[in-house]
Amino acid sequence: MADFQFGKGCGNVLFPECVSFRLSKTKRVRQVFNGNEHIATVRAKDGMLTLGMEGARLLHGYFPAPERRVAVCEDAVPFVAKGKTTFAKHIISLDPELRAGDEVLIVSGSDELLATGQLLFSPSEIAFLDRGAAVDVRRGKDQS
Repeated sequence: MADFQFGKGCGNVLFPECVSFRLSKTKRVRQVFNGNEHIATVRAKDGMLTLGMEGARLLHGYFPAPERRVAVCEDAVPFVAKGKTTFAKHIISLDPELRAGDEVLIVSGSDELLATGQLLFSPSEIAFLDRGAAVDVRRGKDQS
């Protein structure tokens, strides 16, 4: 699923040999961990993956900038790092190959990983927006 969703080779990057799984009541894989670090969750409705911060960190190291990234201005950095919504007016650049609904890495202008979330609009739509939410942040690096 990781190769389908993020690209060829991502399954090997996200899921090394030492991963462990947390199962649902119905005995399906629900969450994936590397030790105590949460890599990803499998969405029940469609089987797609949502990234934890460890999964985001692994993909951040795998993909060269600007792939899979949404970069935000310095004013938004502390808020996004705490897991707050990323607004369209704070986005300074993003991967043009992304699609609405994609899992993305949210980074600062200097490519520091801040958070992971789901893109709400396509890059071309975000270019026309001057307000409103653009990325639904799932987890920030400073989130407690």
